[in-house]
Amino acid sequence: MILHLYIARRFLRAFAMVLAVFVAILLPIDLAEQLRVIDQPDAGLGAAARLAFLNLPGALYRMLPLFIILATLVLFLGLARTSELVVIRASGRSALKSTVSPVVVALGIGLLGLGVINPLVAATERQYDQTIARYQTGENRTLSVSDEGLWLRQGSAFGQTVIHAARANGDGTALFGASFFVFDPDGTAQSRIDAAEARLTDGAWQLTDVKLWPLGQANPEAAATTHADFTLPSTLTRDQIRDSFGRPSTIPIYELPAFIAQLRAAGFGALQHRAWFMSELANPVLLAAMVLIGASFTMRHTRFGKTGMMVLFALLLGFGLYFLRNFAQVLGEAGQLPVAVAVWTPPLAAILLSLGVLLHTEDG
Repeated sequence: MILHLYIARRFLRAFAMVLAVFVAILLPIDLAEQLRVIDQPDAGLGAAARLAFLNLPGALYRMLPLFIILATLVLFLGLARTSELVVIRASGRSALKSTVSPVVVALGIGLLGLGVINPLVAATERQYDQTIARYQTGENRTLSVSDEGLWLRQGSAFGQTVIHAARANGDGTALFGASFFVFDPDGTAQSRIDAAEARLTDGAWQLTDVKLWPLGQANPEAAATTHADFTLPSTLTRDQIRDSFGRPSTIPIYELPAFIAQLRAAGFGALQHRAWFMSELANPVLLAAMVLIGASFTMRHTRFGKTGMMVLFALLLGFGLYFLRNFAQVLGEAGQLPVAVAVWTPPLAAILLSLGVLLHTEDG
């Protein structure tokens, strides 16, 4: 037990060191990037620093698997250099048992990230997105999804239009049971338009089975008109609607299942949010896989030589797993692979392969 605690402390110390180094590297780079992005005369260094600090937790959280494998390399290379690995083996402890402590710590960091850090990162990234949107466009999101359906907002120099629909197609370009509330630039309601279906084309909504109420009339119902087809100008595009959902990372893990259910009830596939949710659940397993990959190549005495090559192999495999996981997640978001298969296969396969290497090279 004492040995397990000693290795765990060494691993946490190595992780803290790696984290501090990356904070010192990333923060100045991000500060310079934020100065370039906002490019506003009234937004100086203070605004850029605020954006950089809001963006930093998300960047660090996404790079957590890379920090884990680097900390693993630092841990086992240090133990090998001081011959502590030799002493551990001489005491009768196998290589596989020596990895238990860092694996448990990595799982703990993953669970802490899932339950505590994820909501904090979601809050900072949501604030970052809202702040950067105000600097760049002066507007916030154009879409909101709730139990009552979805709401859209489009604006122009001639006023605002608020749109409500009971449901939509997968990309939000076709609305069913839609209502359009048109306001002038002063915010006065001008008209209400109900349509059985509304389809977004270039620069306009094409409405079918329409009823229009001129709200400026004394009796809007008496002045209402019906139309089989109606064209309403629009400033929205499909990309704007898609981007208005925001990044899944801006939604806390506890709220994601309900949000996904609302999206699916509104007619959206929510593949991106489902893939993100699954990847967050799989993140502790991915961190454990990173520890095992690092241990597979560095749990050897330095007198055997080729230490640099072993470290390079571990880094290449660790970075390869990281990017493979991201690539598989993209395939899941695009519907090319089942979400569960895309998210869970890379870390589980890495764990099995790493265990096989450890058992073959270290224990027999």
